[in-house]
Amino acid sequence: MSKSMRTIEIDEEVFAYLQRHGEPLVDSPNDVLRRLLLNGGTLPADPAGARRPGALMFILEAGLLQPGDELEHHQPRLRRTHKATVTADGWVELPDGRVFAQPSPALKAQAGSEINGWGQYTHVPSGKRLQELREEASVPAAPEESS
Repeated sequence: MSKSMRTIEIDEEVFAYLQRHGEPLVDSPNDVLRRLLLNGGTLPADPAGARRPGALMFILEAGLLQPGDELEHHQPRLRRTHKATVTADGWVELPDGRVFAQPSPALKAQAGSEINGWGQYTHVPSGKRLQELREEASVPAAPEESS
């Protein structure tokens, strides 16, 4: 037995809210509305606490990124600059409130085409690409020399 689905129109602000409170590629807007309206009328107080850590988490843990750090990607021919923010749980948050566990889908959402977020997002505080920070965080620390 399948459920009958209806179509509704929502504005961009409501859609951004639904995306902030759902897990990308898992929850549909209907899932978020169902939780909000039919499961006690509340969402978790901290939706970020309920989701898995994002791809940037190990770089945060290595101390190379900080929550709130800005990421940028410049498209000089189009004269556009895309900005995003690193969340405390290693996700990438866009200015419209959408969040992504990986940098490439986040940048794709901004640029409108397939693009490597690791190679194209620049970490504004350090001036390094995310790829460089990922490589630095992955390299084991050199052993200390004994005298």
